[in-house]
Amino acid sequence: MESVETSSYKDQFYPGDIISCAVKGHEDFRSPSVYAPKLPSVSVSPSAEIVEGSSVTLTCSSDANPAAKYTWYKENQTLLSEEPQLVFSSIQSSDSGEYYCAAENQLGRRTSEYIINVKYAPKLPSVSVSPSAEIVEGSSVTLTCSSDANPAAKYTWYKENQTLIQGPEDIYHFTSISSKDSGIYHCKAENEYGQINSTSVSIDVQYSPKLPSVSVSPSAEIVEGSSVTLTCSSDANPAAKYTWYKENQTLLSEEPQLVFSSIQSSDSGEYYCAAENQLGRNSTSVSIDVQYAPKLPSVSVSPSAEIVEGSSVTLTCSSDANPAAKYTWYKENEDSPKASGQNFTITDFRAEHSGNYYCEAQNRRGRHNSTLHLIVVAGSLKFPVVLSVSAVVLVFILLLSVFIWIRKSSLQKQPEADETPHNRAEQTDETQDATIRFVRNQAEALYSNNSPAQPLRNEEEVVYAAPNFNSAAGTRPQAAVEDVSALYSRVSRRH
Repeated sequence: MESVETSSYKDQFYPGDIISCAVKGHEDFRSPSVYAPKLPSVSVSPSAEIVEGSSVTLTCSSDANPAAKYTWYKENQTLLSEEPQLVFSSIQSSDSGEYYCAAENQLGRRTSEYIINVKYAPKLPSVSVSPSAEIVEGSSVTLTCSSDANPAAKYTWYKENQTLIQGPEDIYHFTSISSKDSGIYHCKAENEYGQINSTSVSIDVQYSPKLPSVSVSPSAEIVEGSSVTLTCSSDANPAAKYTWYKENQTLLSEEPQLVFSSIQSSDSGEYYCAAENQLGRNSTSVSIDVQYAPKLPSVSVSPSAEIVEGSSVTLTCSSDANPAAKYTWYKENEDSPKASGQNFTITDFRAEHSGNYYCEAQNRRGRHNSTLHLIVVAGSLKFPVVLSVSAVVLVFILLLSVFIWIRKSSLQKQPEADETPHNRAEQTDETQDATIRFVRNQAEALYSNNSPAQPLRNEEEVVYAAPNFNSAAGTRPQAAVEDVSALYSRVSRRH
């Protein structure tokens, strides 16, 4: 029986060493070589780009004798497999990274590196706002959009579905943001593998009140006695608080509306509405012009002293009205007007001009009348007088007393020795007549100086004849008349 001989060899081997043996004398017939694994190679299936969600297989192979054993690691840490193949049934973006395949036998160990780059569509973008505090008009504000994507995403910005900017930039910048920039913003991230929109972000720009606007209701002409509402509004963020002033002085309201339930002519004027928040204050004004019918006209006579027959007399009428009144003068019992305008002048005043004159003030809101009573009597002295009943009686009694006293005195007096019929005739020629008319007038009747008088009980004119005053014994007609005037003045003051 043939014996089998074995031989062993012990030494230090290196990865590149190839070892074989042969029977001595038969060196041409060597045994198969043994060696450590060569550098492993890795193949990928499919060989195209690796897209997220697809199935991917990595295969590791190495020339080794004896045959190598394989292990898979990620980033040289995590043991993934002890097979030549590493299989991803649905690869994810998180699977991207460096992978290592190790081939090993008794003679050594070799490792090969492979990088997996998983392509994927953008993930949900996030939007950030800087500064993150309250945004005030005029400040600088930056919106930033970011999304995980491979390859890197391109971004598009939108404001309430309107495109603002498109490009690679992931930011949208306001150098000086304004109130009109308030709104809802979002961004879109996209690459060749897909696209996705971010969630929306609201930009709330705060600002001081803009110039307020004021509306007036009703919007037509404002008539005295009607209900009127002024409404103030202003664009502001946060919302404005309102205050109403008249002519920038009197605080009227702290509400957006100022209500007049029954507006009066005294309410005409300039009104101011102020809108205010913590960022500022602004105000505007509105003019209120209340229209009203003429008030009771006032009438006056010029000259205001005694009206001398043949002189020029001007009657003046005035009334508070809006719009301004137009004036018309009438004489009682005459249909056609005497004059139009505030002033009515009678250039040559005669007895026939005496009577009641009416001034009518009129605008499109209404009309109002006022009466003036003028009289003239024969002679150079005229007294337009309106007295009460008591004054008439008192004056009558006094005049009657004076008349009786003078009459009695004249009867008792004897003619002077040197008095001649001629002298008596001259004295008689110097006698002056005067007549005083006491007239009951309407409640609105005025003196020629426009002072109101008390009405009499009836419409009759009561005429009393004044006595004749002689100029004898140093007495002058003018002095006598002055006495009568003084008497009338005293009566007036007592009344």
